[in-house]
Amino acid sequence: MTRMSYRTLLASLLLVPALASAEVSPLDLVQPVSDYKIYVSQQLEALVQGTRKFTDAIRAGDLAQAQALYAPTRVPYERAEPMAELFSDLDSAIDSRADDHEKAERDPAFTGFHRLEYGLFAQRSTEGLTPFADKLMADVIELQKRVQGLTFPPEKVVGGAAALMEEVAATKISGEEDRYSHTDLWDFKGNVDGAQKIVALFRPLIVKEDPAFAAKVDKNFETVENILAKYRKGDGYEPYDRLSEADRRGLVGPVTTLAEDLSMLRGKLGLN
Repeated sequence: MTRMSYRTLLASLLLVPALASAEVSPLDLVQPVSDYKIYVSQQLEALVQGTRKFTDAIRAGDLAQAQALYAPTRVPYERAEPMAELFSDLDSAIDSRADDHEKAERDPAFTGFHRLEYGLFAQRSTEGLTPFADKLMADVIELQKRVQGLTFPPEKVVGGAAALMEEVAATKISGEEDRYSHTDLWDFKGNVDGAQKIVALFRPLIVKEDPAFAAKVDKNFETVENILAKYRKGDGYEPYDRLSEADRRGLVGPVTTLAEDLSMLRGKLGLN
């Protein structure tokens, strides 16, 4: 982090309301927030590079390659989603679903990953997708540019861990997100990775405040990771539509429990 960005971050932290805990001060938050910004920057660089390969395959008309790259390309976005969602216009352009638009798949405003997913997996063709590929590439680059100049609000960073798991619990377990490709488990793993990173960076502060809570969260992450590991297949995961209803129900409880625990994290650090 440059000296100037460090000062900007420090200034923003000093504006945070008085913390509920006597142990956690704004200065305690500087390093983990700084480290998280580095992590997000790394994820967005991976997203840009991956999206370039993905969209190049689409432009070349290579359906099989584009299909293979779809899921892994999305993972960095899922890891960095709490910060990406601060830019609602780009989040909508990059990651909205057909249901978010009046005319669903036929709506011109339906763009981004899921519009390309629809073409690649439902229509099984790259025909007509080049404009959507070009727009996705431009939007991903713009996202990277905006995040580079962003001062990360500590409460948003810490709250991002819960937000990632709440999204999985509330909507993704139904299979609605990657409904054409059924690559949902890749997204799950990206969300878990992103939430784990936040907890890991703030873990010394969490342990200092409530060691029992930290141990419980660690155990809950382990449970979710073990469940996901059952569905590993090669470098990726089983298609989500091959999971039975019992398999999906087996995910609900642990993911919900983890999300509920992580929702208390901001309070533990006095950031509510």
